[in-house]
Amino acid sequence: MKRSSVILRSFIESRRWWPHLLVISALNLISLVLALAYPLPMKIAVDSALENQPLPRFFSAFSSRTDSGFSALGIAVGLLLVIALVAAFQGLASWLLQTYIGEKLVWDFRAKLLNHVQRLPLAFHDHYGAADSVYCIQHDAPSIQYVVLQGILPLALAVFTLAGMIFITVRIDPTICLIALAITPILFVLSMASSRVVRLRSRHIKELDSTAMSVVQEVLGFIRTIKAFGQEHREYERFVRHSSKRLAGQIRLSRLQATFSTLIGLVVAGGTAATLYVGVLHVRAGRLSIGSLLVVMAYIVQMYQPLQALSTKTSDLQTWLASLERTFRLLDQPPEIAESPSAISLEHAQGTVEFRDVSFRYGNSYHGLQNISFSISAGSRVGIVGGTGAGKTTLLNLIMRFYDPDEGQILLDGIDIREYRIADLRRQFATVLQEPVLLDASIAENIAYGKHTASDEEIVAAARSACAHEFICTLPEQYDSGVGERGARLSGGERQRISLARAFLRDSPILILDEPTSSVDTITEDSILTATELLMQKRTTFMIAHRLNTLRSCDTILVLERGKLVEVQTPKDRMVGPVPQL
Repeated sequence: MKRSSVILRSFIESRRWWPHLLVISALNLISLVLALAYPLPMKIAVDSALENQPLPRFFSAFSSRTDSGFSALGIAVGLLLVIALVAAFQGLASWLLQTYIGEKLVWDFRAKLLNHVQRLPLAFHDHYGAADSVYCIQHDAPSIQYVVLQGILPLALAVFTLAGMIFITVRIDPTICLIALAITPILFVLSMASSRVVRLRSRHIKELDSTAMSVVQEVLGFIRTIKAFGQEHREYERFVRHSSKRLAGQIRLSRLQATFSTLIGLVVAGGTAATLYVGVLHVRAGRLSIGSLLVVMAYIVQMYQPLQALSTKTSDLQTWLASLERTFRLLDQPPEIAESPSAISLEHAQGTVEFRDVSFRYGNSYHGLQNISFSISAGSRVGIVGGTGAGKTTLLNLIMRFYDPDEGQILLDGIDIREYRIADLRRQFATVLQEPVLLDASIAENIAYGKHTASDEEIVAAARSACAHEFICTLPEQYDSGVGERGARLSGGERQRISLARAFLRDSPILILDEPTSSVDTITEDSILTATELLMQKRTTFMIAHRLNTLRSCDTILVLERGKLVEVQTPKDRMVGPVPQL
């Protein structure tokens, strides 16, 4: 992505705050006027107060004829105080506004990134994992405030300041101005060389930093497994190894930036020395007064500041642009599965499901489904069996449209699911997974996750139906009790019953059960099966299971093998044939 396009896009992303940015720009212009006026008190003090030269025309009305020197000194001191006072208020207002806008910019941008990441297809998350997206949201997103507030606006101010300084300096002494500007080509070459290298290396460092962060995320996510196998030191070494690469890259980059900064400083010092030498010669020749020389030198120093800023800020800007480039690359990922512009709404499905010659493959792998066809009537109970990698979970993912089939059609109530609005389609499903997913929130919030408008009475009723109310009432805060991260404060059976309560409350016409009793004891399994039996009533149910007692109530059993549907059993088939091997 080109640097100019990243800058333009960052500016477009901040369009909500353009009025505020205009106020900041106005404050910056005030600082420009103050910078141009700052050397004036020194000129008045030297030329008019010490050498009795006439005051500038604007200030002559404020001078006393009897003691012009003393009046000039008073004007110089008063003007200096006024400039300092206005500069203090301008700086305070600018700082407060920039802090507020900067935080709001980052807050908006992070929220947009998170909202977009949630809508990316599962294939993206399967391929890239979560660590890089988390790094983009947390560490790359803040660069937008640096680019806009500390990059674009300061650079624009530097250009205007430079133009103003050049204009005034030319009017005082054109020769000195030309000598001062002679270093500009050198600074331009240094800044261009620096920016190109810095951006490439910053991009590489960001990738290394993201990799190191992924190690941390994996360690914290699998801490029980790591402790069980005693691999703490190994994970520590893995993190140190990745972090060391990032550290070495950052040190090399800092050394490079320091080198360029030193070269820029030396060039500026050389230009200042040359202008001072020529200025003194002009004073001796009577072409300049001492006060004018002081003004010129003050302007030259201030003129070099924007030149130096243009050179050094360009280097900093590349680091921020490298971060923004990563965030824009994430935003450019196509969201979710494409929804038809003429997608139809779906309030409540009947639950008839049909697969017509459906094939699907994960990228270039051989895993997936091949030419699957079957038809399920509304309210049926369907068991799905097969070995590991047979395609059971893939089939359920296709029904919920987490992926689109490569070939064939999936119909819900006789209509291709690609014709429905995605949000409406997903509301037709309630899921109970092998490993229930709970948020670090209260039990009530977890039960109401699929229906946030649920009343307390509805939440309690769902918990009773899931055989969860009894154990919830034994907790210190009952329904307000926190479950911990991923439900760590609850047992496996308790987590599963909370998941069942969530499905009851959602009250969707199609139920997805993925091994709901595989990780619980026999007693807990009985209570979960009782709740599950109640939940399946009048709902189309798809159930993956490896225990025969969970499949006996199924109307149809789909037997999958290596992505192919090898057998469809009905109750009549099971009366005369063997139970499918699990």
